[in-house]
Amino acid sequence: MNTMLDNPRAALMVLSSIVEPGDADLDDLIGEAGPVGAVEALWSGQVTERLARLSGATVAAGPDPARRAAALQEATEACGARVLIPGDADWPVRLCDLYRLGEDDDPHLRPPRCLWVRGEGDLAAVCRRSVAVVGARAASEYGKHIAGWLAADLAEAGHTVVSGGALGIDRAAHQGALGRGGSTVAVLPAGVDRPYPRANQAMFDLIVQRGLAVSEWPPGTAPARHRFLARMRVIAALTAGVVVVEAARRSGALHTAEYAARLGRVVMFTPGPVTSSLSEGVHRLARQHRGARLVTRAEEVIEDLTGRTDSTRSQPADVTPFEALTAVEQWLVEAMPRGFIAEDTRLAAAAGVPVDAATEALQRLQHRGWIEQINDGRWRLRAVTGS
Repeated sequence: MNTMLDNPRAALMVLSSIVEPGDADLDDLIGEAGPVGAVEALWSGQVTERLARLSGATVAAGPDPARRAAALQEATEACGARVLIPGDADWPVRLCDLYRLGEDDDPHLRPPRCLWVRGEGDLAAVCRRSVAVVGARAASEYGKHIAGWLAADLAEAGHTVVSGGALGIDRAAHQGALGRGGSTVAVLPAGVDRPYPRANQAMFDLIVQRGLAVSEWPPGTAPARHRFLARMRVIAALTAGVVVVEAARRSGALHTAEYAARLGRVVMFTPGPVTSSLSEGVHRLARQHRGARLVTRAEEVIEDLTGRTDSTRSQPADVTPFEALTAVEQWLVEAMPRGFIAEDTRLAAAAGVPVDAATEALQRLQHRGWIEQINDGRWRLRAVTGS
């Protein structure tokens, strides 16, 4: 193999260009062998039959991993983007909460492998105080007005508005934040060099100038139906809470709200006319999700995000479960192979901490529900299906 194999960032770029985000087989392989080892396994054919089918055509057609990585890096630089991987200073720690759900039956709950980012801001810092505003693409004038108004006031109050860059509610939310000179992040279902839809191109140009465009897919990747669903978990995980403004009964925005609820984020909604089909999904969300909170203005969104008026909330909503862990606990969670059992001595070495300290921290993580002990000295991540 080539010297590319000593570069985890290049390896993750290559892997993301071959197999879609959220693939359990590949993510488990990365957890067991590391990014470089996973590339070596793909090119040598030492993978599951399913992974071999998924990657076989690409591997057979070439180029070799080093040249593929070089081409991806060239395309990344050509569109003014950069690649973030877990462990980078500007990798948002909120995404680590997806580790808790990584063994769930839904593959879209697995964390991103890497992210392509366009824009000058620090993604972690920009998302530290953030809220998602999402909803219907075929939005009414009422819905677009509410989304833009909320986003503008949230931006003015210092909150980053995160959405999916689509028409309708997403567009109104991004424009509302931009109109007040605030920060906004668009999480895309395609490469950052070809944001979708093209009708929003002027808006995307402004987002890159004043905020950030983010994608799990390399430059040149076209939008696809499954990618719209995959990016919803990233929108939910990046933020402290999600506001759903207009959503039909089967709206994709409801998936974002569901992911947010399972991640322990604050789920909010704005009411609409009971006769409107565009509000049917929102009203069903209110009935079926007991924790969903009705909001009518930005002040109420901020109150729910901070928890200042809710005496039942144990900590502010912008402190995520992962952030609440100690540094050693965080290192151990990040070192835990996804879907595999690991010994405490191996985890201690991977996290760079003494075995005694690792053992104590693992016991605390077990008590908090992050991991489970299989037998003496052997652990694995525990699937968490609720908030």
